[in-house]
Amino acid sequence: MTTLRPADLAREHGLSTQAVRNYEQDGCIPPADRTPSGYRIYTEVHAAALRTYLALIPAYGHAASGQIMNALHAGGLDGVLLTIDRGHCRLLRDRETLDSVRKAVAHLTNETGSAASQLENTQSFTIGELAHQLRITPATLRNWESAGILTPTRDRTTGYRRYDATDIRDARLTELLRRGGYPLHHIRTVIHQIRTAGGTDALAAALDDWHQKLTAQGLAMLTAAKRLSEYVTLPPRTP
Repeated sequence: MTTLRPADLAREHGLSTQAVRNYEQDGCIPPADRTPSGYRIYTEVHAAALRTYLALIPAYGHAASGQIMNALHAGGLDGVLLTIDRGHCRLLRDRETLDSVRKAVAHLTNETGSAASQLENTQSFTIGELAHQLRITPATLRNWESAGILTPTRDRTTGYRRYDATDIRDARLTELLRRGGYPLHHIRTVIHQIRTAGGTDALAAALDDWHQKLTAQGLAMLTAAKRLSEYVTLPPRTP
């Protein structure tokens, strides 16, 4: 069997030799054999493991990819498949969420145009009621307010926050965009654009970017599946 040095594995992917050693230490590639003088000896099995791990990262993220490789090296194929299944479920949920946001955007212009009449007919929410509706915590809503995304009014008697129709709409969009991985400062720009101009250009651009990310992740899953399949079928490494 062909033997390889850490530098050989590192060079293929533009990594440092220390990164390769770290991946070995973290269980992402199998343990290397050693020469009598203590130098690591890698093989094509290690090279395939590294290719597999690096292909998994854009598909499932660093943490899940490490879990997959560790489970695989421990002989836990069921754990590998479970982690992969969860990744596909999350991608499907994100696609469905994106579709929901797109449908909501289609109504934003009309909603903005008739905001005044809607506010008269829409019951305002307390922070607890809105948090319950969105299945988030009141602390999250306060954080969005601190970030300049939400601007609830205060009850003159109690001083409690009250969220009107516009706040509720903005909170729903914020929750959806956060699930899409967007930072608060980006969401603040989107919400401000909708409020001030009644336009959805900023939000449409964010959704297009999100769609491209999901497409890239889906394609990465295909590549990762191929690498993983090839690695699983390799003969066991013999020390």
